[in-house]
Amino acid sequence: MENLNEKKCIPCSGDVPPLDIVLKRKLKTQIDSEWEFTHNETRLYRSTKFKDFATPLALAAAIGALAEEQWHHPELTIGFGHIDIEIWTHKIDDLVESDFIFAAKVDQIISKVLS
Repeated sequence: MENLNEKKCIPCSGDVPPLDIVLKRKLKTQIDSEWEFTHNETRLYRSTKFKDFATPLALAAAIGALAEEQWHHPELTIGFGHIDIEIWTHKIDDLVESDFIFAAKVDQIISKVLS
C-alpha cells in the first residue's frame, strides 16, 4: 500500500464527491496526530508552535512551494511563534483524498524543520 506522502494531489474539478466520514477518519490515522477536524469534519487544521518568527515564515514558504507543485492550496496563518494550516477542497467545501495527501506532505516538511 502506497503511503499518502508518496501520492500526488489530484486537482478537483468540482464534481468529485466528498469522502464519507468513515474514510475520512481512516485517512486521518495516516497523518500526524496534531491534525484535527474542524467545520463538522469538512476541514483539516494544524497549529505548530515555534520560538521565533523566522521559522514559521520559512515553513510557510516551503508549504507554499509544495502547494504550487501539487496544485493544492491551503490556508496559512503565520505569526510570531506559530503557523496555522487549514486544508480542504474549496470547490466542494469538504475533504477528498488529496487533502490528506497534502497534509502528509506538510507533515514531512514540518518534521524536517523540527529535527
